[in-house]
Amino acid sequence: MSDNSTNKTDNAFREQQDRYRDTVFLPRTGFPMRGGLPKREPETLARWDATDLDGKIRDAGKGRPVFTLHDGPPYANGHIHIGHALNKIMKDVINRAHRMSGFEVRYLPGWDCHGLPIEWRIEEQYRKAGKDKDQVPLLQFRAECRQYAAEWVQKQAEDFKRIGVQAEWTNRYVTMDFGSEAKIVDEIGKFLLNGSLYRGLRPVMWSPVEKTALAEAEIEYHDIDSTTIFVAFPIIKDPTPAHALTGVSAVIWTTTPWTIPANRALAYGPDITYVVLRVDETNENSLVPQGAKLLIAEERVEAFCAETGIVAHNILYTLPGSALKGAVCAHPLRGRGYEYDVPMLPGDFVTTDAGTGLVHMAPSHGQDDFLLCREYGIEVPELVQDDGRYAPWVPHLEGIHVFKAADPVCDLLTEARQTAEHDGAPPTGLMGRSTVRHSYPHSWRSKAPIIFRATPQWFIAMDGQTHLREKALSALDNVTFVPEAARRRLTSMIEQRPDWCISRQRAWGVPIAVFVEKRTGEVLRDAAVMQRIVDAFRTHGADIWYSADPATFLGPDRNAEDYEQVFDIVDVWFESGSSHRFDLGQEGLNFPADVYLEGSDQHRGWFQSSLLESVGTLGVAPYRALVTNGFVLDEQGRKMSKSLGNVVAPKDVTEKLGADILRLWVLNSDTNEDLRIGNEILKQQGELYRRLRNTLRWLLGALDGFTEEEAVPYAELPPLEQYILHRLSELRGLISRAVETHQWVGVYPALHGFCTTDLSAFYFDIRKDAIYCDALSDPTRCAARTVLDILHRALCTWLAPVLVFTAEEAWGARFGDDESVHLAQFFEPQAEWLNPELGNHWDDIRAYRRLVTTELETARRNGVIGSSLEASVTLPMSQEEAEKFGVVDWAELLITSHAEIELLPGETVHGGPQVERAPGHKCARCWKVLPDVGTNPAHPALCCRCADVVDG
Repeated sequence: MSDNSTNKTDNAFREQQDRYRDTVFLPRTGFPMRGGLPKREPETLARWDATDLDGKIRDAGKGRPVFTLHDGPPYANGHIHIGHALNKIMKDVINRAHRMSGFEVRYLPGWDCHGLPIEWRIEEQYRKAGKDKDQVPLLQFRAECRQYAAEWVQKQAEDFKRIGVQAEWTNRYVTMDFGSEAKIVDEIGKFLLNGSLYRGLRPVMWSPVEKTALAEAEIEYHDIDSTTIFVAFPIIKDPTPAHALTGVSAVIWTTTPWTIPANRALAYGPDITYVVLRVDETNENSLVPQGAKLLIAEERVEAFCAETGIVAHNILYTLPGSALKGAVCAHPLRGRGYEYDVPMLPGDFVTTDAGTGLVHMAPSHGQDDFLLCREYGIEVPELVQDDGRYAPWVPHLEGIHVFKAADPVCDLLTEARQTAEHDGAPPTGLMGRSTVRHSYPHSWRSKAPIIFRATPQWFIAMDGQTHLREKALSALDNVTFVPEAARRRLTSMIEQRPDWCISRQRAWGVPIAVFVEKRTGEVLRDAAVMQRIVDAFRTHGADIWYSADPATFLGPDRNAEDYEQVFDIVDVWFESGSSHRFDLGQEGLNFPADVYLEGSDQHRGWFQSSLLESVGTLGVAPYRALVTNGFVLDEQGRKMSKSLGNVVAPKDVTEKLGADILRLWVLNSDTNEDLRIGNEILKQQGELYRRLRNTLRWLLGALDGFTEEEAVPYAELPPLEQYILHRLSELRGLISRAVETHQWVGVYPALHGFCTTDLSAFYFDIRKDAIYCDALSDPTRCAARTVLDILHRALCTWLAPVLVFTAEEAWGARFGDDESVHLAQFFEPQAEWLNPELGNHWDDIRAYRRLVTTELETARRNGVIGSSLEASVTLPMSQEEAEKFGVVDWAELLITSHAEIELLPGETVHGGPQVERAPGHKCARCWKVLPDVGTNPAHPALCCRCADVVDG
């Protein structure tokens, strides 16, 4: 046929196609292909607000079983970041899923409003304005902090609303509400009255920049270069029978030279083997005197000699660590104002991993140091002031900042060594100096390094008469962890933690509102006094502690002059740990809460403080389940920072792509681990969203005009429709398990896979012919539309917890804007739909179908056919294979115009299907190539099926 003839034929076909176009039941819907989320989502939020959807949700839940997710309070300080978004979206999904599963869910958002971050911001404003914070009246400063926090509570609430989080925003809690402050101080009072609260001197993490104690959760680690030194301590008391230690010096290694003035003991390992090493030869750079006799661990000899420049040595004695019991050294700066004996004490924490196997003990500046020295009754000196400078009474070092003390301390140690050499005394002082790069704790606010510093602080005892540690660990036995691996992290932290330091030396917060008797130094434990304090806080807020006469609280029976009023503020982790007291247990809120959900860092923060408080005052854990999420990194796995330019802000995502894309990213990620986000990842999420949206759009279009009268009972549905309902039931089981276990990882990827693989690429493709071309009353078309109706209801409700705006739009496109999907319940499949035997059968059919469609694609590429509808397929099968598949309309499943089975002998047929052009002509309406096209004179371009439909 000439090209001219082909063109004429094609034109004639198109003319016929146009003639019958309006007879094809193509999808029609007002649900647009493009979401336009950045514009549409704020409009939806405004409509929800105007119609009081939150109020309707609250009313609809009354009388149902209660589910409570208690909100861990974010800090009211700046716009929300991507970690906030991740956490709040996870909470929102869990809440919405429970609500749509038949629970009453009241979500009361909370904010942490006290403490150093806000105080730091106000101080920054003062510094920029040239104002001195110490010259501002305290209550004025606190008022400015309160105003700053209140502004950010409101701004963050708007940020959270924009990403689709549903909550009782007007019923939120904040730690600076008067009622909250009263409950916080009431919690302090409970620990006071049960004997757990005490004031003591012990080392705490201290920020010299911020001049306050810090909690572990306020610490981050960065690499720094530190000066390291080897220091010799002359042994002045030798307990060994053979006098092996006479004239010997014990050598220690430390990365904190500034702690040498605070040294009061040395620690040895009782099970470590030590040697007395005589130095016979050194290199020119060595500081070690030749002939010196030094005590170190046997395992460290080689490394020690290499690091200190000892070229030749001789081992004089070998002795067990236990032989060092009773040995006493002199402080290396003896004669320079440090006239202390330094006893050698056994320490089970001593190792030979680094250094010398002997550890210098500065009880003011280390936890192990403090505990060991306290055990042996050794003093804990206070040598470093709150700004990190040595106190005036520190010989030769007064006023020097500890972070600038390496050189001055080394100079003093060098003088000591030189004096000992001159006098022919055993070695003392500096034996070696170097640097090491290592991880060191910093304040996460000021980004400055911290120190360990012994100061008088308020503590809650972990052991003793209340057995808080034991009770907390026991309470965790009844808590579910998601993921379960997180259990060990929290339990190990509680097992190892020291007494809880709850005091901070700042201005903005809830004061530790207690009194101390000046004469005895004992804290006043009086329930009546404590109740007066709580009542006053409830009426006037925490500021009353600073403005009222102390006699107001002490009452008429006590003289205020006899008592010290404590003005330290309580740790913000104690405040947020009290949050279960603010709301839980009231109407519609469980205590303990069903779930606490936060980032994995909260095992050392809110999870732990909440547990300790609740167990300490109520005897139970405040939660039944702990769910944790990972941290958010960039696409290369790096931590986000402004300096790297890799910060992804939620606002940027919502303005460019929409909140539903951000929410989809969360639920498509493995939230148990660290997550990654960036432009490419968000672009991928946008593509996944487009496929889900297209699925909803096609469903809506294909359901145009559907009524309940059209629905077909399950028993009358074709096997293909029954199979799709089986797959739908399997997905419902996946969602039900997620609701029950709070483990949502993998659920929405499975839902997306169902939409793209089971529906778009399989079921929809197959049923388009029946839906578009069959008669309106045709049983197959009605059956398919029955299933589409079910799919729409199921997908809209199942997607609603994540795609909160899109699911609402798809629901409203069918049922009107007066109906909200968020007032609906999850669609529930009928029990009979779940049919594993049918599922396995159709899985086999689909596997065989994939083999045939591969051959069809090959034939298309080779020009044998133009599309699958132009094909006729012969399927060679054995009798057994044909019986296994049963009665199947292969032409329908393969979307070809003709298919037939060729039965061949044998159990298994080797050889693929045969593809050729189908005989007949192409129908201008359904595009199938069939022999009966043209047999109806009234419609010569149509097949018989289409002609009958058109004639209707």
